[in-house]
Amino acid sequence: MDYLWRAVDIEELGPVWAALFHEYWPDYHRWWLREGEGPRPPYWESRKALEAHMPELVGLYDQLCELAGGGDHAARFLSFWRPPPYLSGCSQAIWPGREPVMVRNYDYSPAAFDRLIMRTNWRGRRVLGTSDGLWGLVDGMNDAGLAVSLTFGGRQVVGEGFGVPLILRYVLETCTTAEEAGKALARIPTHMSYNVTVLDAKRHFLTALMAPDRPAQITHAAVATNHQKSVEWTDHARMTATVERERFLLQRLTLHVEPEEKFIGAFLRPPLYSTAFSRGFGTLYTAVYRPRLRHMDLRWPRGIWTFSLDDFVAGEKVIHTPDRVMVKTPSRT
Repeated sequence: MDYLWRAVDIEELGPVWAALFHEYWPDYHRWWLREGEGPRPPYWESRKALEAHMPELVGLYDQLCELAGGGDHAARFLSFWRPPPYLSGCSQAIWPGREPVMVRNYDYSPAAFDRLIMRTNWRGRRVLGTSDGLWGLVDGMNDAGLAVSLTFGGRQVVGEGFGVPLILRYVLETCTTAEEAGKALARIPTHMSYNVTVLDAKRHFLTALMAPDRPAQITHAAVATNHQKSVEWTDHARMTATVERERFLLQRLTLHVEPEEKFIGAFLRPPLYSTAFSRGFGTLYTAVYRPRLRHMDLRWPRGIWTFSLDDFVAGEKVIHTPDRVMVKTPSRT
């Protein structure tokens, strides 16, 4: 399967972001309305939620709504408040070397994914990451050397809260350390259960187990897959092999020390690498974050695309996403 990926540099909000929004909006609009308009909250409620929980983003949100055309549906969508439920797979871990590295696989449907790497400087802080919803992020880092990544938490409960990609954007726009990020993740409501792992430039890390129906738990876990303290959704756990992936990563981190590249390479092979695209849980990419260096790699079994937060190069690449695992050392493309 070949997909076009884009890397865009948006120092300031303006025509570039507006063009991207109008390109993606028809598909996002259909997704946002898939349950009908009734379950989606009104604009006033969505904006009020942002003012209450992420006030630092309200000015940015208003700019985005204007660039999107000022429509009611677009504004409600961009708030990320009580969006439709969505599920993903994903594995993530912190490799504890001299320069700790965050590694993650993003397992999701290729038909419902931006395939967009974005560097922004919207509030005086540079942020680089993998886009979702055109300003949310599923993983990323900022110029303070803080990196974040999410996995689905393996629970069916849906409640009052934000879609987690906007919460990751908020963390990277407003936090500089893992401790600050943990406090933000503990207080901001999420509409579904997610595990968010954070690594900062001082080598501190944590994983927040977030949920809409109970307080977030801040842990020192270096590994997160698709359950929290225990498996609560058995069918999903079995389908995604969340327990097996967690055990595999924990064994690699605790039973023996291995080089960084070997640890990263394990994400490009089973049991971490998934080809379950027909069920919406195929591995779309592996991301490698080195927050102290402010570098990010996107990896696939056949290639690597490297980005620097400080020396970012925009561009496009057609990436081959294999529907069967190719056990081969990736070459830079």
